[in-house]
Amino acid sequence: MARRTTSGAANAAGAVKAARRPEIRLPSLEPFGAGVLEPDGDYDGLEFRELDLAGQDGGGARFMDCALTGCALDETRLHHARFLDSRLTAPRGVGTDLADATLRDTEVVDARLGGVQLYGAVLERVVIRGGKIDYLNLRSARLKDVVFESCVLLEPDFGGAHLERVEFLDCTLKDTDLTSATLKDVDLRGATELTIARGADRLTGAVISMGQLLDLAPVLAGELGVRVV
Repeated sequence: MARRTTSGAANAAGAVKAARRPEIRLPSLEPFGAGVLEPDGDYDGLEFRELDLAGQDGGGARFMDCALTGCALDETRLHHARFLDSRLTAPRGVGTDLADATLRDTEVVDARLGGVQLYGAVLERVVIRGGKIDYLNLRSARLKDVVFESCVLLEPDFGGAHLERVEFLDCTLKDTDLTSATLKDVDLRGATELTIARGADRLTGAVISMGQLLDLAPVLAGELGVRVV
């Protein structure tokens, strides 16, 4: 069972509350022997290692105290799935369906994913560390106490999402979509590259660095209808 951190102290430099991180403490795990996921399956204390789960249907399944390591998730259906006190290491695949899923007290490490559908999902006390995720769809998702660390996000879509106590550390965010998003205590200062394709007007509630402000100035001016000549 994961132990949860309780730190919610404000970052003195920017008066932004820090995200609470999960502390994963997995028990001794049993290998997953079934080979095939089942809709609404109940998986507790299992290790999924180097499995090809492409195209399988685990919609509505619950993963509790589980480790998924090096698994292929191409077009795997995990709609409404729940990952609790779990760790996903080196998942890979295109078109993984995690729409309306719940990730709580969970780590995702060194992902290599494209076109991941996480719209409508709930992420709470989650760390996404390392790897590269292309076209991450988090539209209308709810993120609370989430840390993106040392990863590359290409064209992430936060349209209509609610972000609270979310941190981006040593990350690349390229062509980000913040249309209709709501941000509260979102710390973008650690992003090594930050470009916003849409929704720059939704940065209220975020903290950025002076350098990022200068880089974003043309986009912000455009949102305000200011002509720079």
